[in-house]
Amino acid sequence: MAATGKYKAPEGFTVEQFWEMFYAKIAEHEERDKEYERKRAEEKAEYERKREAERAEFDRKWAKTMENWERADRRIEEAHRQLGGISNTFGEVIEHLVIPGIEERFAEMGMRFNQVSARRKLKDSAGKVVAEIDLLLENDDIVVVVETKGKPSIKDIERHGGKLEKLREWLGGERERRRILGVVAGAVFGSGERLAALEAGFYVVVQSGDTMRMDIPDGFEPRVW
Repeated sequence: MAATGKYKAPEGFTVEQFWEMFYAKIAEHEERDKEYERKRAEEKAEYERKREAERAEFDRKWAKTMENWERADRRIEEAHRQLGGISNTFGEVIEHLVIPGIEERFAEMGMRFNQVSARRKLKDSAGKVVAEIDLLLENDDIVVVVETKGKPSIKDIERHGGKLEKLREWLGGERERRRILGVVAGAVFGSGERLAALEAGFYVVVQSGDTMRMDIPDGFEPRVW
């Protein structure tokens, strides 16, 4: 057990020395506090500077983004304007190149048509367009629906089948006695797309010079919708 009693200062240690040491410690702590506050102020100032710089950088990037969006909007508007011209030109190509070429190819197979229409829109009873057909050839026995593309894709071929289904319904469903056949015509065909079109039961017609060429295997049997 520790001894108890009054504290006894070391030999030769005076009261004046005690207070001198006490005030020195206080001064030391105050200096440390000042140093801490100084560093804290510097860190805060650095933080504010970085935040301001980041804000300025964000504002700059945001302004650049807005500028890019505005530029993109202008490009889209220009593309839409040009697309209208391209669409009209493509329609002229259908009328002056595809129609005569396809009529000739079917005539060679003994099929002739008394009604030919390009860019035909099918509308329901409410006037809503349910399908757009590039080329429609008709006679008393057959309706041929042609999809024309620069380079047909698998999606184009799949969608064409849907158009023929809609045309069947539009013509009266089971009441329509004519056979409905499908054609996919293109300037260029990939081997996979050509095979997909044939397997779907479509005639494949390819551009050849200034006319169109039927590209089907021997014994090909088209699907009838």
